[in-house]
Amino acid sequence: MDRRGFLSLSLLPVLNELTKSIDSVKISKTINSEDNFIKIIHEKILPPRPERNSTVAITAPASPTSEWEIRNTIKAMKKLGYNVEVGKTINNKVSKYKYFSAPDEERANEFMEFIYRKDVSIILCGRGGYGSMRILNLIDYNAIKENPKIIIGFSDITALLIAIYIKTGLVCFHGPVAISSFESTIIENITNLLVNNPPKNFRISNPQFSVLVPGITQGYLIGGNLTMMTSTLGTPYEIDTENSILFIEEISEHPYRIDRMITQLMLSEKLQKCNGIVIGDIKGANTKRSFFPGGSYTINEVLEANLKPLGIPIMKGLPFGHTKGQVIMPIGINAELNTNKKSLTFLEVPVA
Repeated sequence: MDRRGFLSLSLLPVLNELTKSIDSVKISKTINSEDNFIKIIHEKILPPRPERNSTVAITAPASPTSEWEIRNTIKAMKKLGYNVEVGKTINNKVSKYKYFSAPDEERANEFMEFIYRKDVSIILCGRGGYGSMRILNLIDYNAIKENPKIIIGFSDITALLIAIYIKTGLVCFHGPVAISSFESTIIENITNLLVNNPPKNFRISNPQFSVLVPGITQGYLIGGNLTMMTSTLGTPYEIDTENSILFIEEISEHPYRIDRMITQLMLSEKLQKCNGIVIGDIKGANTKRSFFPGGSYTINEVLEANLKPLGIPIMKGLPFGHTKGQVIMPIGINAELNTNKKSLTFLEVPVA
């Protein structure tokens, strides 16, 4: 295997020594003299809880979809008591735009149109694919800050969500897109977290979650698709991980590519600033794929070799991202990761 692709296996002893000092810094930032966790404060804006009969706007800031593909979502939103408006980027599914739903300016303008609209309470992205990065410099972040909405999406939409949070402090929601199945579990998650009076200590837990590094920590949630997080490094829209619980999801990537992206986050000193990490339910994480001339590690082996030396609490297998029944991860709210209870608890209500 290419030596550049898997540096961690040869540097484990060095990384272990380096992360000892990092760990001591993190402990001082998260634990007080009585060994109770200090609540980490990060400036943010909570979007208003959506009122019944307000509008759910569906737009496609990345790749195209159609009304037929999102018919279940439209039905589900109407059943919850909302009006639904489908943007022109959904209707304009034409081949001349290839993997985009519309030209960059049109996608950005439609997104901003729904931001300005007073009747719109939720902006639901149509699908991921590719294209969110291309509109990051075309949207008005001051207007988004002055007109806070619930903005939901995942995968490629990660770039948009993180950019908005970094630029405005608006809590955004890593969750289903309009082409998602919107089965009962997703509807229940949306109802419990965004629509009803949401609980302060919403908890995600399962005894089947896998613990990579044990521990208890707090931090603000941020993260999403690994490819998109690394793609914006070095730009004004790159992720800020200091004092965070970083959540990572990915799909259909070879282990060496996962290794390359994790290594890039490490070299950018993003992982060293995290208080904890949670990893989604990545399909095929134990599968070895071909890699000429020396074979391949599995994704789980890549994650263990690269992340375990950090020494911070890390848990795997949470149901967010490309998985059925995905939970909603509010970007920006404070949370607690407890590997003893195999739980991730939201310490704040994500809507006003």
